[in-house]
Amino acid sequence: MSDPIKDVLKTQEELSDILLVFDKEKKKIMAVKGIDQNGNLETVEPTRKNENQFMRVDKQGDLFSNFFSNFFSQLKNPTNFSFFKIPALLAVDTSKELQKQIDNPTAEGEQLMKQHQIKEDKQKNEINMETAQTNPETSEYKYKPEQIDWETLNHLGLSKEKLEKMSLLDPLLKGYKTNELVPVSLNLGTAVTKMDARLSLKQNDEGQVVLAIHGIRKGPNLNFPFFGHEFSKEDKDNLLQTGNMGRVVNLTNPKTNEVMPSIISIDRLTNEVVALRTDFIKIPDEIKGVKLSEQQKQTLMEGKPLELEGMISKKGTAFDASVQFNADKRFVEFLFDRNDTKLTQSNLQSQTQGAPKNFRDKELDNEQHQKLKDGQTVYVSGLVDKKGKEYNGYITYNKETNKTDFSFQNPDKIKDQIKPSEAHKTQTAVNSEGKTNEATSNIKEPLKSGQINPDDKKQQQQQEESNAPAKSKGRKI
Repeated sequence: MSDPIKDVLKTQEELSDILLVFDKEKKKIMAVKGIDQNGNLETVEPTRKNENQFMRVDKQGDLFSNFFSNFFSQLKNPTNFSFFKIPALLAVDTSKELQKQIDNPTAEGEQLMKQHQIKEDKQKNEINMETAQTNPETSEYKYKPEQIDWETLNHLGLSKEKLEKMSLLDPLLKGYKTNELVPVSLNLGTAVTKMDARLSLKQNDEGQVVLAIHGIRKGPNLNFPFFGHEFSKEDKDNLLQTGNMGRVVNLTNPKTNEVMPSIISIDRLTNEVVALRTDFIKIPDEIKGVKLSEQQKQTLMEGKPLELEGMISKKGTAFDASVQFNADKRFVEFLFDRNDTKLTQSNLQSQTQGAPKNFRDKELDNEQHQKLKDGQTVYVSGLVDKKGKEYNGYITYNKETNKTDFSFQNPDKIKDQIKPSEAHKTQTAVNSEGKTNEATSNIKEPLKSGQINPDDKKQQQQQEESNAPAKSKGRKI
């Protein structure tokens, strides 16, 4: 009869891997135990006696990739070590073979090391991805300006200078989509198309760097399979309500048939459906002062929403909110605007009713803001266009449409200058308002622009006949 405890332990070993490490300074293979508070690697001798101290990692590819990236990023002096992923049942024996290769290198031993080593370039790529998500300013560039076909971009109304002035070239070269919509013009010779879109760079099948245009859609297309995944009613509801699907699904690369565990979100600027592989998800250890437990991290890793209490805002006040990892933004976002208050688009608009305090990134002073609320025209200076040039102008707030209108000329003075002439008043009164003036009161057809008297013999005759005394209709005797 088998021992159930031993069976469970054996199953755990079969489903887990052990991290072995080669310390380049000590020239020794060790088993990883963990990382201390200072980022120093903790290890033990890879012996049967120490097996219960070995760090065990889930064998599943995407979970291991995420774990190792986070592990590697916390490590102090990571370049001093090379890591190996070994099945738990083979860890002790394999460690001996790896140590033999270190002490006496052979071609066979080198092949064994390559088989189990976690490649350093993959380690670096994973860390760069994490750095880029949390701090784009320090991330490395994915593309170079000279790789871009600027001649083609010029046909789209885009140039290197324009993208630089709009502060969009830098994030594009780092592999990101622009965080704002960009006007794009496509001249086809016989037709010209203009549209707003988010932009990104990608490599085509030939390895060339090309521009991807993410145009605005009326809504996300959720009625057709997405890389092999068919959206359930719950999937659709989640995506439409929060922008995130809330679970991990397997997507299939149509070119390679590779199965990719991924989360799915909606690009809220364009309504494009966006997926992110789970091995690119990086969960922070702390959010707004709240340290995440392993269980909370796993919840976010699975694309699910997580309720957090006691977070601290920049102003030092405590607040609670739901958070969730967004595949488009590639970071954990707050959901309190959509989840907790359940605001619809119309609710959001009604909440923003009223004269704005800011106009085109220019903050109005209290006097200007009050004038705008009172329906007066306000002069604003120091506005900056997308090319970085300053300009000035006048703004007015329309309470009915909840829009702020801009004009380079004072609209109040324009109104004073454009006063209707007497001739125009007559034309409007007769044609549109049903009123009359004595000289044209009996003309049947509409008056011409500026007309205040009969224009021809026909109109003169109509006017004279109508002015003649009416004939008596009395009975003859």
